Amino acid sequence: MNIAAPPKYGMGARAKRTEDKALVTGHGHFTDDYTPEGTLQAYVLRSAMAHAKIKVGDLAAARAMTGVKLILTHDDLDGINGLPCKGKIRQVDGTHPWMPEHPLLCGDVVRHVGDPILFIVADTVEQAKMASESVEIDYDPLPAVADLRRAVEDDAPLVWPEHGTNVAFTCSRGAKGATDAAFLRAAKVTRMEIVNNRLVSNYMETRGIVAEYDGANDRYTLTMGTQGGHGMRDRIAKDILGIPASKVRVITPDVGGGFGTKSFVYQEYPLAAIAAKKLGTPVKWIGDRSEHFLIDSHGRDNFAVAEMAMDENGKFLAMRVDLLAGMGAYLSQFGPFIPEGGLTMLTGLYDIPHLYALCRGVYTHTVTVDAYRGAGRPEAAYLVERLVDQCGRETGLGPVEIRRRNFIQPEALPYETQGGRIYDSGEFDGHLEQALTVSDYKGFEERAAASKANGKLRGFGIGTYVEACAFPGSEEATVRLEQDGTVTLLIGTQTNGQGHATAYSQFIVGHLGLDYDKVKVIQGDTDQVPNGDGTGGSRSIPLGAVSVHNAAVKLARQVKTLASEQLEAAVDDLELVDGMVQVAGTNRGVSLADVAKSAKDPQALTAFDNDFEQPEPTYPNGTHIAEIEVDPETGVTEIVGYWIVDDFGATVNPMLLEGQVHGGIVQGLGQALYENVVYDDDGQLLSASFLDYTMPRAAHMPNFVFETRNVPSKTNAFGIKGAGEAGSIGSCPAVMNAMVDALNRGYGITHIDMPATPERVWTAIQNAKA
Repeated sequence: MNIAAPPKYGMGARAKRTEDKALVTGHGHFTDDYTPEGTLQAYVLRSAMAHAKIKVGDLAAARAMTGVKLILTHDDLDGINGLPCKGKIRQVDGTHPWMPEHPLLCGDVVRHVGDPILFIVADTVEQAKMASESVEIDYDPLPAVADLRRAVEDDAPLVWPEHGTNVAFTCSRGAKGATDAAFLRAAKVTRMEIVNNRLVSNYMETRGIVAEYDGANDRYTLTMGTQGGHGMRDRIAKDILGIPASKVRVITPDVGGGFGTKSFVYQEYPLAAIAAKKLGTPVKWIGDRSEHFLIDSHGRDNFAVAEMAMDENGKFLAMRVDLLAGMGAYLSQFGPFIPEGGLTMLTGLYDIPHLYALCRGVYTHTVTVDAYRGAGRPEAAYLVERLVDQCGRETGLGPVEIRRRNFIQPEALPYETQGGRIYDSGEFDGHLEQALTVSDYKGFEERAAASKANGKLRGFGIGTYVEACAFPGSEEATVRLEQDGTVTLLIGTQTNGQGHATAYSQFIVGHLGLDYDKVKVIQGDTDQVPNGDGTGGSRSIPLGAVSVHNAAVKLARQVKTLASEQLEAAVDDLELVDGMVQVAGTNRGVSLADVAKSAKDPQALTAFDNDFEQPEPTYPNGTHIAEIEVDPETGVTEIVGYWIVDDFGATVNPMLLEGQVHGGIVQGLGQALYENVVYDDDGQLLSASFLDYTMPRAAHMPNFVFETRNVPSKTNAFGIKGAGEAGSIGSCPAVMNAMVDALNRGYGITHIDMPATPERVWTAIQNAKA
């Protein structure tokens, strides 16, 4: 049997990451590595209380301290806007939500621990900190509420008294009347309450900025880790500083992780720019890990009551959801969009004729909540998959048969869900069946019996998921042949660890006859790359790669046209191989460098593409299966097996794909078993460091078995569906369904919330025994 070798270029090539050598040898260049001459250091004095009236004491002594150059207060920012919220969703009554001010520095009230009060600039960070310690802040404590369920009670303290309620907004999906009617005729109704716990992103590189101001040209240069410099530029320039975007240049060097949380503007960015202009010297702020816990937007924080109506055969009739979504003390940049978008995905892969889902965004005296890997889709998948598993348990059909009876069938595609999504492609029972096979589902009972004989509980959990990503839009690309025969790509997405340079190069090197080391990818400079929509929602490769491919094809044609004159040959007789343009079947050729040098018009060496625009999102889907073992004496859980069969439409690079899936799974397993943000009743963050916030470690993880069963997307030009967030979407329900399966087998337990820590598991077992 002959097995074809994997391709070297293009779709499916298992190309090694070109970025890694610099990163693993310490030659990466991150924000904190940049310190121009004369740079001053900034420190932020933050609120120690969750809710209080404040009065800042006299600053004269602090301003006179050694090294201190500037202290900014709320009163110094007259005419400067606060942080913007772009989530102007449509509420149930047709109105847009009321938007509170999110100030750069607090005036007379603070609303969460970590709310910024003073921005202090000095020669060193230590001097700025010493100055902050000399400032007296008079706190007049006000009542606080940190729990979103408590926040909607009638007597709860109000985050915004002028708003009159802690409900920030109310939105819905589906038809209430038809859904209620379906519940009335149901033979069986399954109901559950479910928590989606609050998380901290914990990327490796904390946030930071170096702000420079050019007085001669009245222009800022901001070096900072982002997920897209153009959006950051526009928010800072137009929304906050009130100046044209052309007055701000954003440079993004290497970025040590983003996960959505580096998409947003935070107060330190415009404050550093303002200080740089006032002082006429660069100003640098680098956040520490404690600040990351306190001030960078958190993820998730949902509580839902979910119900499923079924007929006598276990066929789903309707789904009803009442969702509370924590927003924190302010509405973050995209905050309201996250739960609203999640509502559209609540029905998952299932044919559910009726849906009514009501969502209330809730203010609490906590840091804001915004997009975190998956951004609403993990919350939706977790809710429906836990509910479906419970339906299988209560009907006696089990987790496999309940899914098979209710999956949307291939012949029904394209299928419009009750949430308003249109699934274009997929074979959902196909990836479930493949996952059951590779995980040896038939042998599970034997393994469970062996565990029981050893005093352990074994559980088998399924998570079938679908998400919407690579949302409609485009990403323009420019490919340029340089004088030395190398090629430069300019594109407005922003890598923060995904391997963009490698993936994009796959769509260039084959067309131009180059190897990967001859391609340079430029992202993260708003002067060099005029436009871009950044990286988020698994959009970069599905959208960007199409434009890169098109631009490379154009450039190859242009290069052949130039070379045809030198070689006196027809364009169609030429081929690009090993850095040469050759007449096919002969040894006559000319190097790309010579072609570049011979060009009379530099424009002939550049190709641009912005023709491709994707009309609809793509819908990756798949099955995750987790097998766990629980020690009932300690509550400790071990993941003993993990299998994934995903439908990503088409695979660009199997190695990059595996890395993205593995990373997402680990984040999901972290949420399921370890991670949890905890505030006390007064709004103090109790899990404010790695001493109190458990992160998943390599020792916690099993060997993942990953396969694809791709059905090409009909909305993407290359059939790609996007993959960056999928791991975090399928993993939580798979692990938690396995957990409930194990606990139910041993003690009849039917519910436990994330994170299923040893203490929670042990306590659930003790309660069940009692």
